[in-house]
Amino acid sequence: GAERLFWQLPGVYTTAVGYAGGYTPNPTYKEACSGRTGHTEAVLVVYDPAKTSYDELLRLFWENHDPTQGYRQGNDSGTQYRSAAFYTNEDQRDLLERTRDVYAPLISARGYPDITTEVVPASESTYFLAEDLHQQYLYKNPNGYDCHSSTGVRLPS
Repeated sequence: GAERLFWQLPGVYTTAVGYAGGYTPNPTYKEACSGRTGHTEAVLVVYDPAKTSYDELLRLFWENHDPTQGYRQGNDSGTQYRSAAFYTNEDQRDLLERTRDVYAPLISARGYPDITTEVVPASESTYFLAEDLHQQYLYKNPNGYDCHSSTGVRLPS
């Protein structure tokens, strides 16, 4: 479901769902859901920074899931549902950490616990493409399951 949020942005060329942050090569969905691969479900976003900023990607990321739930999102639970963000350069890391640090007290004021989001260099994690049936899932299944356990808290500009 998170993939749709990103593919709708102007300047996004493509999105792809997959698995990252684990240690098993080429995991399947079933394997990732077993909790034995170490992967989290992830969305790869290829975009034109002249049309959509990294700030906007981060806004969607923070506002459309609950970064405090550890190994869960809403009713979905397991290691594959942990919150993680993979950055490709130090500028992205700085902005990612800065937005996290701005967001944390805002959601804390609403009674949420500490943010558990992993901040990881993409170079330390291989991304594996998920099976075809998962790609653009909500485009193929407009009424399909779409869990977003958002905190409802906006990230300020």
